[in-house]
Amino acid sequence: MFTFYMKISINNMGEKMKNISDLNNLNIKLFGMPNSQILAKSVSKISGIKLLEIKKTTFSDGEMILNSPETVRNANVFIICNTSSSESILELLLFVDSIKRASAGNITIINSYYGYSRQDRKAKQREPIGARLMANILETAGANKLITVDLHNPSIQGFFNIPVDDLRWSISLASYLQNDENMKFSIVSPDHGGAVRARILAELVSHSVKIAIVDKRRTGPNKSEILGILGKVSGKNIIIIDDIIDTGNTILKAAAALKKEGAKKIYIAATHGLFTKSFESFEKSDIIDKVLVSDSVENVYAINSKKLVIISLAPFISDVIKASIRSKSISQLYEKIKEKNDF
Repeated sequence: MFTFYMKISINNMGEKMKNISDLNNLNIKLFGMPNSQILAKSVSKISGIKLLEIKKTTFSDGEMILNSPETVRNANVFIICNTSSSESILELLLFVDSIKRASAGNITIINSYYGYSRQDRKAKQREPIGARLMANILETAGANKLITVDLHNPSIQGFFNIPVDDLRWSISLASYLQNDENMKFSIVSPDHGGAVRARILAELVSHSVKIAIVDKRRTGPNKSEILGILGKVSGKNIIIIDDIIDTGNTILKAAAALKKEGAKKIYIAATHGLFTKSFESFEKSDIIDKVLVSDSVENVYAINSKKLVIISLAPFISDVIKASIRSKSISQLYEKIKEKNDF
């Protein structure tokens, strides 16, 4: 069985009950797409905002209709989703269009995993820029704002002509690490591109935490070659931090290289645990002690492993929704969370 970690970030119980009462007096509508029901239910429970039904009709040829049985006229609508598959993208677009045509006042998409984010540029001739196309179709469907988590490349925000909040799971991860009895780690980025992510996490955990970088080069899709390790890892407990685990081949190679250099315990942490080739390679690996992921994609709940720790996004997303409703700064929310956890 996996380990589930959820920490309510700011409000005490008295404040929480008052907040629920306040929110119930506002015209707020919360929906969860079919592939994000667990996260949506957790957000609903924490925030006190009722989770509404999405009615889905599928015809024999595969055509779908999605709509809300409840009125959304002039409502402030929040839709929790992840676009990890082509079907989930189409479902979201159809539902957003239905909400727009039902005269919703404002539509905010909370996309915990932004699909096609790795297609953020033309890496080769005649390739699409999928991340930009996704931005275009979400805006065309009727989205007024996007809230997402750890975009593969933060510059994707520039593809949108609507406001985008790119949340950081590292806040929740740092909280977990500070409560772990084995909290003395070095933070390692599996490539040069993730060095900033590793530095941010290191500073959240402790200003004394060092970082290292795995020097690698891509040799093809989901394939890489390890060239060396930049930084000291011998005799250290290690957290390898990345944004996405897809097949896991690259990050397992990085872990093997770190172990060869004398690393002790090795934890792997990633915001989006896709595990497209199953969790088995991590489960069987003798060099991996724990795998820490968020619940940005729902498939992680189907994994039965003592090595897996799910650090939920629900408390943070709940606070972000309430900040958005009350026109409060999300930057201030980060600062409050840091103070609460003594980061």
